Amino acid sequence: MSPAEKSRAFLEIAPQFQLGHLVTESFHPKTANLSQVVKKDVSAALKLLEEVDHDALKIMGTKTDALWELALDIQDTLEKGNKIFMCGCGATGRLSLVLETLFRQRFDGANQVFSFMAGGDFALIKSVESFEDRTDYGERQLLELGFGPNDLLLASTEGGETPFVIGAAQKAASYSKRKPYFLYCNPDDVLMPIHRSREVIENKNVKKINLTVGPMAISGSTRMQASTVLMLAIGVGLLYKHKDKTDFEIFYKDFLHRLSLTRYEAMAPLTTLEAKLYQNKKYLNYVTDPFLAISILTDTTERSPTFSLRAFENRLDHDAPHGLCYLFIPEAETSAHAWSELLWRAPRPLEWSELGGRIGGDRVFGFDISKIGLKTRSKNVPTEEFSVTYDDGRVLMKCQGEEALFEWGEDPLFNHLMVKMLLNAHSTLIMGLMGRYEGNVMTWVRPSNNKLIDRASRYILQLLKQQGKTATYEQVVLKVFETIDELNENEPVVLKVLEKF
Repeated sequence: MSPAEKSRAFLEIAPQFQLGHLVTESFHPKTANLSQVVKKDVSAALKLLEEVDHDALKIMGTKTDALWELALDIQDTLEKGNKIFMCGCGATGRLSLVLETLFRQRFDGANQVFSFMAGGDFALIKSVESFEDRTDYGERQLLELGFGPNDLLLASTEGGETPFVIGAAQKAASYSKRKPYFLYCNPDDVLMPIHRSREVIENKNVKKINLTVGPMAISGSTRMQASTVLMLAIGVGLLYKHKDKTDFEIFYKDFLHRLSLTRYEAMAPLTTLEAKLYQNKKYLNYVTDPFLAISILTDTTERSPTFSLRAFENRLDHDAPHGLCYLFIPEAETSAHAWSELLWRAPRPLEWSELGGRIGGDRVFGFDISKIGLKTRSKNVPTEEFSVTYDDGRVLMKCQGEEALFEWGEDPLFNHLMVKMLLNAHSTLIMGLMGRYEGNVMTWVRPSNNKLIDRASRYILQLLKQQGKTATYEQVVLKVFETIDELNENEPVVLKVLEKF
C-alpha cells in the first residue's frame, strides 16, 4: 500500500484510536520542563521523577479493598489447583512476564502461573508491529497457552483500551467459571466513548480494577508509573499469602512505605556517565545474574520504541546496526540457556504458519544474551560494562568508576519494583541529556501501531501550534505515513514531519 492508501485506511478507523483525552496520554505538570532541568542538574531531574513515582504510590494506598479481593481470588485459584494467566501488550506484557518469573523464583518448581504478551516472548525484546491492535490475537494466544474453564486471567492494560488485552479478557469471561480481572489506569468516564473499552467495562462477567494514578512523567510513557502500579497491584496478591484482610493491610501499607524510602539522586553519577559514553560513540553491555535480569532487560528494551533507538541486534540479521545497549547473563553458556535463566522456563515463541517464522524460536534465540553474545558484541563495537549484581539483599549498580549501592533486603517483588523505577528514571534522563524529548513531550516516539500513529500525529499538531502554524489532523497523518517509509529505525518521525510544514 502507498502512504496515501495507508493514511486513508487509518483515518477510517482513527476514531477508535484517537486517545489524546486519556489521562495516561496527557502531560504531567510537574515535569513540563524535564528536558531543560536534566541538562542543568541531573540530581534535580531524578528528584522530580522520584516525586512523580511517589505521588502514584500514594494513590495506590487508597486501593487496598480492590487489591485484597484480587489477592483472595488469586489464592483461591492456586489452592484449588487451577492456573493463573496474565497478559498485556508492550510494558504490561513485560510486567506479566516479570511476575511469572518472580513466581517461579519464589515457588521453585511451581507450574500454575503463565504469562503472555502480544507477539509472544519475541516481543519481550522487540514489539511486533500491529499485534496489539487485534482482539482475535489476544483470544488465540490465551487459548493456545492452555487456558481452562477453572482458570483465572489477569489482563492489564495501562490505557484501558488495548484491543489485544480486551480480546483476551472478553474470551476469558465467556470461557471460564472464574471472572477475569481487567486492570487499567484511566478513569471510566473517559474510556466509555471508546466502544471496545465500554464493552469490557460494562461486562458484568469481568472484574475491573481502576488504578488511575495521573499522567506519566513523560507524556504517554506508560512503561513508567502505569506499569509500576499494575505490577505492584498484581504482585502483592500473587507472590504472598495473607491470613486475613488486616494482615494484608499491614503488609501493604509497609510495602508502600518502603518503596518511598530510596533516593533516586544516588543514580546521578551513573546517569551522567552513561549519557556521556553514548555521546562518545560507546555502547553499553548491561550484565547481571538471573535474579534481576528480566527487569533490567525490560528497561533496556523499552528504550527502543519510546525514544526511537535501534533495538537489540539479532545475530540472524547479518550486518544489522547495533543497539546502544544490550543485556547479558554471562553465566549462561548458550542463548537457549540464557533465555531459560532469564525467564526461569523455556521461551514460548509464536510459531504460527502465517508469520513465516519471523517471531519464532530461532528469532528469539537470535537475541543472544549469553556469554557468547557478550563476547561477540564486545568484539564488534566499542563497549563498556554496566553491571547490576544482587548479593544478600544488596543491589549494586556499577559502571567504570561510578556505582550506586542499595540495601533493600531479600524480597524479590520489592527489589524488582525498585530496580524498575530507578532504571526507568535513569534511562529517561539519559534520553533527555541526548535530546530525545522536549519538555515532557515524547518527540521521538516510534509510531508502530494505530495508537502510536495517533500519538505522533497529536504531538506534531501541538508542536505546529506552538510554532504558529496550522494543519489538519488528516494532513499530518498523511505526512506521518510518508515519513515512516523514508526513515531509518533511529530517526524521529515527529521532528521530521515538522520539518515538512
